[in-house]
Amino acid sequence: MLRGLLRSQSVAPDEIAVLDTIFSSDGVVAGPKGFLKQAVDAIHRAGGLFVADEVQPGFGRTGDSMWGFERHGVSPDLVTVGKPMGNGYPMAGVIVRPELVADFGEKARYFNTFGGNPIAAAAGMAVLKVIEEEGLVARARDVGAYIQDGMRQLAEKYPAIGDVRGAGLFIGVELVSDMATKSPDAATTTKLVNGLRERRILISASRPGANVLKIRPPLVFSPENADTLFEGMEDVFKSL
Repeated sequence: MLRGLLRSQSVAPDEIAVLDTIFSSDGVVAGPKGFLKQAVDAIHRAGGLFVADEVQPGFGRTGDSMWGFERHGVSPDLVTVGKPMGNGYPMAGVIVRPELVADFGEKARYFNTFGGNPIAAAAGMAVLKVIEEEGLVARARDVGAYIQDGMRQLAEKYPAIGDVRGAGLFIGVELVSDMATKSPDAATTTKLVNGLRERRILISASRPGANVLKIRPPLVFSPENADTLFEGMEDVFKSL
């Protein structure tokens, strides 16, 4: 579909920019609010299209708003969503500005064998209902701040924690072997990930140096759940 859309708009593949509105694989770099705006403005001035990848930061995870791109005050041309959309039920979606697909809809014959079904629609609607009725965007903001505060308290005791950053329930904890140089400490990161797994707490590592704990709990995560995470991390640190 995307290839057909690009052809209908006379947009070359190298004129489309896909951005995760939190740089997850780069080590959970949320950046200050608005830092993507200059890049998106440059894309549009050059005649390109901006695709906001909301698969990970979307559906309220950042705690600021429903979508990660809203933190930056930008308007995407396309938005890709998935994973959290069905809370485990397999589904995904693409949201497009109407004027971009008008010509495509008139000229292209498009169909998709897997293109939606009533069960998927019901799952997606149920997810949206819970997010709204249980105030999960605000919960992500508040519990996310609680987690970051707790991690910074741990950093005062364990100098291997070189940085704590993120937005809402999308948090990165950087492990370093030297605070002055911020040298990546992949070995300690791996021990923490595996040690927490043995304690039935699942997180992963990110960044090319594999030294950033990637903490993305469910939006229903509570302060009590966060305390369990802190206790587990401290327990692993003491065993290193």
